Amino acid sequence: MMFYDFPIFFEKNRVYRVYTGGKLFADFFSDDSVESFYPEEWVVSAVHALNEGSTDEHEGISKIKGEELYLDEALAKYKKEILGDRDGIEILTKILNSSIRLPVQAHPDKPFSKKYFNSKYGKEESWVILGTEPGAKVFYGFKDGVTMEQFEKAIDESDNSKTVMEDLLIGYDVKVGDVIYIPAKMVHAIGAGCLLLEVQEPSDFTIQPERWCGDRKLSDNEMYIGLTKEQALECFDVNKKFPIPLEPAVISESGNMSYKSFIDDRMTETFTVRQIKLDGGKFLLDKGCTIYVVTEGDGKIIGDGYEKTVTKGDYFLVPEIIKNKFTITGNMTVVECYK
Repeated sequence: MMFYDFPIFFEKNRVYRVYTGGKLFADFFSDDSVESFYPEEWVVSAVHALNEGSTDEHEGISKIKGEELYLDEALAKYKKEILGDRDGIEILTKILNSSIRLPVQAHPDKPFSKKYFNSKYGKEESWVILGTEPGAKVFYGFKDGVTMEQFEKAIDESDNSKTVMEDLLIGYDVKVGDVIYIPAKMVHAIGAGCLLLEVQEPSDFTIQPERWCGDRKLSDNEMYIGLTKEQALECFDVNKKFPIPLEPAVISESGNMSYKSFIDDRMTETFTVRQIKLDGGKFLLDKGCTIYVVTEGDGKIIGDGYEKTVTKGDYFLVPEIIKNKFTITGNMTVVECYK
């Protein structure tokens, strides 16, 4: 039997960022995480992280548990078995925890990425709030009336002010269970004290034209990722708005199982995010090349001659070749992510 004949699990995959966080990982992953510059767990990732000065060819890429094989290598070697007819997994899923407000930022749409990065992927994204500390909030969209001229002025002033750009954005208090969709080109920033599941297009393109990230002064390259300031600012649409938080849609519900859609074609064709909530019920893993993250409780994955316990913080990939062959059961909440 090959590793792809079962749900695929991965080694922990903490990724360096220019901001600090990660202490809420200790409860979520039941480990000894503390605040550090490794505040992101990249889940089932075949995406290389863009970190200034890094020479690690595997940075950001998940390693398959029990195999001397990284996910990008596995996808090249066993494409049909894992992906079916897809070109790739086509999403990037992360769990991240910020201890500071992240820099004000936006991400490119597909035409911008094609023009400047020769990539077919932009970076639409979505958040599911998994945990909070007191005062946790996100910044989402410009306040009414903010102009591009005001934004550019604030960028210049951010050399000497850590709040001037934040003052242009709308702040929202968040709670566990909130679902937020971030269109490409929409300004946003995660605030301090948020633990969230992020599902996005599979790229690491972030344009953050704010000079400070906490106490760290960002370089022009960290702000503009190789673009000029003028090019980078094409990535911001001061008029972009979207409702917050979103209302999940019920797909099916019974006494011991509920299945809800968080992100779907109501917002985007780029990825789908759903929630499975089991109270002793069962759910068939009927989609191939799909990522599952256990966000609460515990249960089991069951198949022919196979049984594995999973608990809060576990995540796994269901390859195309094994769809419809395994079920999950127990008392747990699981988020399902796929393209």
